[in-house]
Amino acid sequence: MYENIIVLKMSDLDKLEKITIQTRRDILRMVHKVNSGHPGGSLGCSEFLVTLFNKIMKRNDNFSMDGIEEDLFFLSNGHISPVFYSVLARCGYFDIEELNTFRLINSRLQGHPTTHEGLPGVRISSGSLGQGLSVAIGAALSKKLNDDRSIVYCLMGDGELQEGQNWEAIMYASAKGVDNIIAIIDLNGQQIDGSTEDVLNMGDLKSKLKTFGWEVLEIENGNDIQNIITIMDKAKNYLFNKKPVFVLLKTIMGNGVDFMMHTHEWHGKAPNDEQLELALKQNSETLGDY
Repeated sequence: MYENIIVLKMSDLDKLEKITIQTRRDILRMVHKVNSGHPGGSLGCSEFLVTLFNKIMKRNDNFSMDGIEEDLFFLSNGHISPVFYSVLARCGYFDIEELNTFRLINSRLQGHPTTHEGLPGVRISSGSLGQGLSVAIGAALSKKLNDDRSIVYCLMGDGELQEGQNWEAIMYASAKGVDNIIAIIDLNGQQIDGSTEDVLNMGDLKSKLKTFGWEVLEIENGNDIQNIITIMDKAKNYLFNKKPVFVLLKTIMGNGVDFMMHTHEWHGKAPNDEQLELALKQNSETLGDY
């Protein structure tokens, strides 16, 4: 049973690190239970999403789809739903015990996020790669039309950039001055069939994105919470200045579990019983499993 032991006496960094460890445990246990899901990218983005939701974003206590006067988050690479669900639950969007229903029939926590069951925190169905940025740009334009100066965030995968719709959206946002959006690319260099370099090398992304008219920042260690906070705060300072902002988030797929790191093999494979035990031992400090 979950017990909330986070107290104000802990430093912000300690809090975020403890939540990240628990998030990794949630991911591993969810995927193992149903022998299905995507642990690699989920583990790699744990530090980032924990920090985004607990430190960086301006969120309302009561979730609503209109998102007025609050920051919005769109997950484009929807296959990393385990980390998304864990972070939402640990932030209070829904009961933590619902994580037990991951990928089960009639669950609100499907393998790729959906909206038809009204799961709090989920604003779009995602999983068909390449669409999230377009939706996020639409939301950002809506905020501009309504004089709402809160921020829109969108997380994408690096392999996802092989989808052409992304580049139409990237071109559109800069041409139309959509300057209230921060798009983040998870640069772990891995996708389902191998390394992104081998499958379809995208070259110098930073130069390409600058050429398309975006401000571009880099988080050199996307699994370091302090590095994330520093660069994301810097990214905010570039907003509302006629240009959209990209952040290149350099992460390690499978981070926190040594045998899952630096390989595409754990993109969409569940650990067996022995592997789960070993992985949990490597992430043993817990806030309380569900």
